[in-house]
Amino acid sequence: MSAAKPAGSKQRLVAVELDEASIGSTNPDIEHERKVAIYDLLEQNSFAPAGQTGGPFSLHLKIDGARLVFDIRDEKGKPLVAHLLSLTPLRRIVKDYYLICDSYYQAIRSATPDKIEAIDMGRRGIHNEGSRILMERLDGKVEIDLDTARRLFTLLCVLHWKG
Repeated sequence: MSAAKPAGSKQRLVAVELDEASIGSTNPDIEHERKVAIYDLLEQNSFAPAGQTGGPFSLHLKIDGARLVFDIRDEKGKPLVAHLLSLTPLRRIVKDYYLICDSYYQAIRSATPDKIEAIDMGRRGIHNEGSRILMERLDGKVEIDLDTARRLFTLLCVLHWKG
């Protein structure tokens, strides 16, 4: 596992695009998560596709049936490699993440700070678990650090959200 690369590094993402056809109807909370994840991801990430010595890279994410498509391109948009990952190992964790996010968003509107903090700790734990599963699914395909995996997991959840 590598550390996140600063903006000057070549082994990083400089653009991320989500396939609009893959995104269901979202709510303001989900749209906010999407924007923050993309901003944070582009600010600092570590993204090294196997067999690719160049960089930086752009990434197009979409869902195609029961698969997540990681379409990796160079920074000018030239296709380099695409990885198709089964969503089956991630379905339960994405569902659990959305359930706890719903609880969290409801809690921040009316619950006590202790209750919000407890729900948020659970939310972060599930998010970390999903990020680790995503890292395992990408093993041998793309080397990423945990922070990059966390932001990519958020984007996967946005794509998976069906409103």
